[in-house]
Amino acid sequence: MNKKFQWDFWAWITLLSIVVFGLFLMYPLFSLFASAFQDAVTGEFTMENFTHFFDRKYYYQSMINSFSVTTCVTVLAVIIGTALAYFMTLFKVRGKNIVEICIIISLLSPPFIGAYSWILIGGRSGILTQWLAGMGIDFPSIYGFAGILLVLTLKLYPFIYLYVAGAMKNIDSALIEAAESLGCSGIKKVVTIMLPLITPTILAGALMVFMNAMADFGTPMLIGEGFNVMPVMIYSEFINEVGDQANFAAAMAAIMVLITSTIFMLQKYVVNKKSFTMSSLRPLPVGEMTGIKNVIMHLCIYVLVALSMIPQLVVIYTSFLKTNGSIFVDGYSLDSYRTIFESLGTAITNTYLYSTAAMAMIVFLGMTVAYLTTRKKSWLTDVIDTLTMFPYIIPGSVLGITLLLAFNEEPMLLSGTAIIIIISLVIRRLPYTLRSSSAILYQLSPSLEEASISLGASPVKTFFKVTAVMMLPGVMSGAIISWITAINELSSSVILFTGATKTMSVAIYTEVIRASYGTAAALSTILTLTTITAMVIFFKVSGRRDVTL
Repeated sequence: MNKKFQWDFWAWITLLSIVVFGLFLMYPLFSLFASAFQDAVTGEFTMENFTHFFDRKYYYQSMINSFSVTTCVTVLAVIIGTALAYFMTLFKVRGKNIVEICIIISLLSPPFIGAYSWILIGGRSGILTQWLAGMGIDFPSIYGFAGILLVLTLKLYPFIYLYVAGAMKNIDSALIEAAESLGCSGIKKVVTIMLPLITPTILAGALMVFMNAMADFGTPMLIGEGFNVMPVMIYSEFINEVGDQANFAAAMAAIMVLITSTIFMLQKYVVNKKSFTMSSLRPLPVGEMTGIKNVIMHLCIYVLVALSMIPQLVVIYTSFLKTNGSIFVDGYSLDSYRTIFESLGTAITNTYLYSTAAMAMIVFLGMTVAYLTTRKKSWLTDVIDTLTMFPYIIPGSVLGITLLLAFNEEPMLLSGTAIIIIISLVIRRLPYTLRSSSAILYQLSPSLEEASISLGASPVKTFFKVTAVMMLPGVMSGAIISWITAINELSSSVILFTGATKTMSVAIYTEVIRASYGTAAALSTILTLTTITAMVIFFKVSGRRDVTL
């Protein structure tokens, strides 16, 4: 006899999940593809937009550029991040905790601040450029491919470091001892034993680096100078809504979604083929390097971390300098801060307001959807679980365009409102909290919930009084990371904002474009200090000294 369906709390949560992901993720994506295949004048089905893209080198070159810079960034990040994780995990490093905190801060700060900082250092009027010019030395240009590569590599190698360092802690020393007893030592041991063990983890980190580099808008927009990449091209075509530009931008965005989806599925296939479980009964011992090798190791680590922290240090320092228009002059002043609080105070308020509103929704959805997909398994919850992966493969600028295309007319006219920005933040940042919520649920025994229900508590009351309370530390850890990434969001916000809904990230970007470097530095400093404060709270709440993304 079939069990009668009941509209209980979890049935409503299932419906809410389907509505949220269907209305604000799948429907906008459908609108994007529909627009990509539409003629701007007649509205008829056409392949003209795609033909136009592949016919003109000016457009398809941006795709080649995106692949070239993204591939190079990924390769460099993997090499740097893996090497750093190896030495930081297996050898004693002085000041290791401070080094790790600096690495995390450099990861969570927005990449366009890095681009802006390197303009101040190595731009045409940069500090280092002028100093070297006085000595008759020409500083290499920070603009174009090399500049993008530098900024994104320094920003994204921490992804690899965090993933690989976590994997190395799970390697059992018995494996290494067995290899050494068979005569396998030195570099051969690393290549034949350790590297294959951490390959799935490296691939997972490489995917994060690739997706972030491919989707980044701010860095190539600020220092690309003719080196066009897909996100910049999509943005430029979309804001210039002349003739068929909006439909053509949608076609380019659709191409980008197909590219990222293919890369994502390929990575998943490879990882599933190579994945296995490691149980570290005895973690690898931490050794101590001596002599010149020890000096070189410490020097390389400190220089790398110093380069990663340069953006934060430069913006903090320059925010206190006196300015004359777009030029920094001798002396120190708080004028930049006075200016932003007088004219850009709304952007600061909006940032905290929108991110906090998004975090509240993220916490509720993260806890309930994670519970659905781990405790209430069915084909429907499997569909929801699959949908939660989509934000990983949709670049921010593309999500912004999809939301505008979908909600630009009655009865769902959301363009130009704060709601559409909050929706984009929820959709983009929800996966962080979902992952941390699911991870902690797998560690909680269902017997605790069963005991509560057997004592007369309803399933809903059990969830909120027992399960949710035990989940809260893990959920809040993910929520804080979601909040940090939300306050730094630029790619989607720069497409969705209006004068009244501008956020700090957008304000920094527009100030840099206007060459108002003092106010941009002051805003960047506030954003950086907010990120550091949130990280301190994260460590306190989670009780951890590292970040798992």
